[in-house]
Amino acid sequence: MQARGCSGHPSVEDHRIHTLFGHQHATEYGHGWEGDEDRSDVKSVTGSHPAVIGVDFSAITSGSEASVQSNKQKLKKNIESTYNRGGVTTVAWHFSNPVSKGGFYWVDSVSKPAVKYLIPGGSAHEQYKEILKSVADFAKNLKGNDGKQVPMIFRPYHEFDGGWFWWGKSHCTKEEFIFLWRFTVGYLRDSLNVHNFIYCFSPDNLFNSEAEYLDRYPGDEWVDMVGMDNYGDMGRYGKYNLDAAIKKLSIVDGYAKKAGKLAAFTETGLESI
Repeated sequence: MQARGCSGHPSVEDHRIHTLFGHQHATEYGHGWEGDEDRSDVKSVTGSHPAVIGVDFSAITSGSEASVQSNKQKLKKNIESTYNRGGVTTVAWHFSNPVSKGGFYWVDSVSKPAVKYLIPGGSAHEQYKEILKSVADFAKNLKGNDGKQVPMIFRPYHEFDGGWFWWGKSHCTKEEFIFLWRFTVGYLRDSLNVHNFIYCFSPDNLFNSEAEYLDRYPGDEWVDMVGMDNYGDMGRYGKYNLDAAIKKLSIVDGYAKKAGKLAAFTETGLESI
């Protein structure tokens, strides 16, 4: 993740780029271990935890009430511990299809296009509002040792330009997706008073121009950070195209500069190693 300092009157110092390295589920499990709260594979190698730790809201928005409450306690401890160490938490949401009661992948979601049912006017809209109320209650009760609310980068509906998730491009119109994003942010931020989320827009790597990147962009009012997930150019199936990855990152970074947003490489890595 790259962060640029900003102020009303930027100085040369403000324009320094600070790169923070992260790892998904770093303190939850790793190579040959699970459940050791002060352990991470990164710490085993470098001596310290990664600056950015990725978690997921999936386990606190679906499942039995008992499992949801148990998972909330575990996740709360994880996020607060990261903050107290001086780290940053980034949150993905592999949101199980609330309409079909299936999974988050399209093939596991009983192939039901839920987006049109979740937006205002849809038959599952009130149900969605209740889910967001639960997310809001969880977020607002995250406190550090300093007594402040813990800030988090929140990446709802990531990789929406592909078709593998039920919120993907193949399963809802551009207008429906943008409506869903704007409602989600507006309801959490403006109606439920959640003010410790940094909202991150993070498509997959299926773009080659700024226009393609912004095809489903909901607008600057509804986004704080712009990013990109990219496994396809970074060794998936043994294929590397680093020039393409750099070009796409430049598109993300260029828009961040123009719009006054933070820029991030939101997901990447080697698989099956």
